[in-house]
Amino acid sequence: MEVRDRLCVVTGGGSGIGKAMCERFAADGARRVVVVDRAADNAAAVADAIGGQAEAVDVGNEAEITEMLERVENDHGPIDLLCNNAGIASGGDPLATPIDEWQKQWDINVMSHVYAIRAVLPSMLARGEGHIQHTASMAGILTSHGNAPYATSKHAVVGLAEWMSITYHDQGIRTYLLAPLGVRTPMLPDADSEWARSAAGPIRDPEEVAQQVTDAFAEERFLILTDEIAQSWMEFKTNDSEKWLKGMRKLQARIDAAD
Repeated sequence: MEVRDRLCVVTGGGSGIGKAMCERFAADGARRVVVVDRAADNAAAVADAIGGQAEAVDVGNEAEITEMLERVENDHGPIDLLCNNAGIASGGDPLATPIDEWQKQWDINVMSHVYAIRAVLPSMLARGEGHIQHTASMAGILTSHGNAPYATSKHAVVGLAEWMSITYHDQGIRTYLLAPLGVRTPMLPDADSEWARSAAGPIRDPEEVAQQVTDAFAEERFLILTDEIAQSWMEFKTNDSEKWLKGMRKLQARIDAAD
């Protein structure tokens, strides 16, 4: 799949990886790029720079994201590529994080994907073609130190993406799962922290990640990793989960000692 002449919608498109994907899609000749972000100024700035369309939407609100996606299709035709990229990383220890913060993470990191799928999938199935990209994190595969709501919600995104690929691939729907290690975005405020040095892996720029995403589109490849070391870590976890957990506990102790 190439994005040239495609209608692309990117949630969380006002900054970070989402912004880089919007810029990349526009440079690659997308027919229209819809930049979706709850920060209206950020969405407008990106859209203005690439000649796209800005949409200020709270993606955790089903009514808002459904109305927006239906309006985009009514105005511009079928959505070819939906990138469920919006995410937040607030929260921490499960005992200290308020329940409403857990709910906010769940709404934005998981349910926004579900809401968007429900809005665009019927049209894609009717056409026999559609492309849906999910941004999770290696936190959704290997977990994340220090942030239980984030790790939990990103695990759910991985499960949803796998289910979509299994269920709808043979009906023409291509699913892509981006599971990055560390990326220089506002969600990684301190690239020099003990966690970043020890657990984030090689830290990439958003533009590098956007290139990796388009490479996966060209191959119609499900899993998008940002560094080869991620594959090694995944295999270590799978091959010896007890040893992996022991190592992760040691890493947690080192991070705690550095704080």
